[in-house]
Amino acid sequence: MERDHQIEKWFIQYEKDVTNYLVYYTGSSDVEDLVQETFLRAFRAFSRFKNDSSPKTWLISIARNTAIDYYRKKSVWNRLKQILDYESPQLHEQDTGGKIVKKMEYAHLYEAINGLKPSYRDVVLLKGIAEMSSREAGQVLGWSENKVNVTFFRAVKKLNEQLKEGEYFESFIG
Repeated sequence: MERDHQIEKWFIQYEKDVTNYLVYYTGSSDVEDLVQETFLRAFRAFSRFKNDSSPKTWLISIARNTAIDYYRKKSVWNRLKQILDYESPQLHEQDTGGKIVKKMEYAHLYEAINGLKPSYRDVVLLKGIAEMSSREAGQVLGWSENKVNVTFFRAVKKLNEQLKEGEYFESFIG
């Protein structure tokens, strides 16, 4: 009974964090099934939770593995690119200019994140998007805090380079 109560408590406390992480990780806002699967896996594995990490870190680790398993046969980043490249004329007619600009900015950011190597992408999503500490991100990735910090620094530098290259390119075509 304790397991039921604890998972329910964690769901109330961390569901939003898990959902946000999965939205950014998958590039889709349709992550309800993955969130449910994450908490179901946590329920099943509750006896293996040793309190050596925070519940949030443990749940994000499970969410990450759940998403990897779910999209193993599909390239989630190619799928993300297709979603962002798809432009519906009806959507443009309904959007205000500001929404279109914001959508283009997000698309450009996703494209830049997509261009990062997997270790950079993971650390950017965990630290930059999920707002985890270096310690928490290290627990999710199985890295030391120092490796997380160094990799994050390099990833942000590379991401900034890619974003600046995109602006340079857009100035020629725009």
